[in-house]
Amino acid sequence: MSRKMLLSGGRVVDPSQSLDAELDVLLVEGAVASVGASLTSAEDAEVVDCSGLVVTPGLIDVHVHFREPGEEHKETIATGAASAVAGGFTAVCTMPNTDPPIDDPAAVGFIVAAGRAAGLSRVYPVGCISVGRGGERLALVGEMVEAGAVAITDDGSPVMNSGLMRLALEYAQAFDIPVADHPEDLGVSATGHMNEGIISARLGIAGKPNASEDIHIVRDLLLAELTGGHIHLQHVSTRFGVEAIRQAKARGVRVTAEASPHHLILTHQAVEGFRTEAKMNPPLRTQEDVDAVRAGVADGTLDTIATDHAPHHYDEKEAAFADAPNGIVGLETSLGLVLTHVVGEGVIDLSTMVERMSCQPARAFRLPGGTLVEGAVGDVTIFDPNETWTVEAARFASKSRNTPFEGWELTGRPRRTIVDGRTVWSA
Repeated sequence: MSRKMLLSGGRVVDPSQSLDAELDVLLVEGAVASVGASLTSAEDAEVVDCSGLVVTPGLIDVHVHFREPGEEHKETIATGAASAVAGGFTAVCTMPNTDPPIDDPAAVGFIVAAGRAAGLSRVYPVGCISVGRGGERLALVGEMVEAGAVAITDDGSPVMNSGLMRLALEYAQAFDIPVADHPEDLGVSATGHMNEGIISARLGIAGKPNASEDIHIVRDLLLAELTGGHIHLQHVSTRFGVEAIRQAKARGVRVTAEASPHHLILTHQAVEGFRTEAKMNPPLRTQEDVDAVRAGVADGTLDTIATDHAPHHYDEKEAAFADAPNGIVGLETSLGLVLTHVVGEGVIDLSTMVERMSCQPARAFRLPGGTLVEGAVGDVTIFDPNETWTVEAARFASKSRNTPFEGWELTGRPRRTIVDGRTVWSA
């Protein structure tokens, strides 16, 4: 018996085809068979009533930390994938700053196998740029790509050696993969724990100035321009950085760049009271920076929204502010936050949101999906744009609970996540 699913009567939003209309979507044998009005299907199809719901290509997050191997008490690939599908994400790209790091083909193969075994979202490994993330010697890039890596990065650590970054951008072109970088000049920011400004001064916490990120962004853009390589700039948070990327794109530099939901919504005021749940890297910055990041997402300078999902155990985040680790969990709040505080506040429309959270991530990392065109993989996200709910971290599928959004009321929530034509999660 063939495997069929008919998604009936939803608002289909697919920017890859300029679609935004009430339509049906037919999935057959794990692929999109057709999209159209009043589709009929054979009697053996599973029919899903999507009236009142939004149907989009599966959401893709190109920046998550699943902590396995080495820190399974925070997250595993299985619990991370469960968190992903509960948040409406059909595919994720996992960062290599694990213990040991993902810097060889065997480690990449482990991530691929564990992702398949979980059987939930698609899990794509990102390999290290340098051996051991040490920033000195280029890792086995070709072998990692052959094993399944879709990009390279030393995320969690910036690549400070400009010669190594140049080499990575040159070498990666042979495999048509992006080189992702965490833009931060450690010489400027290494002792900092939050945004450098009036709040850090009042709290007596050493700060990270915007310049630490800006210097590195400019360096990466110049090297991408020099080599013709594809640089992907992660979690951009500064006004100057957004403008530098905007100008580089206008010059034809091969750059893609991401914004995280927290940098679109929160400022450094969230750290008041030494709240470690609002400690992250790059840090939450000023309202002027938030406005610039929002403008960058609106005009496509920042073409991707990515969560930087970073789970930590409760005990670790309960430490003194300077000792607490950076990062928040984001997969299960991302859609609701963006719908409520980015789309809902008129920064972008719904179609642009889908472009930033599905279509463009797929293009940037050369992944299947990001479209409902006939023949595409049957990865679909269905959400209710009007459902109001309250963030309760205790109910997350993730192993970790570190979020600054506890108790926030959001509007818009996933209802069903479909991967390869199969429902892997439903509300």
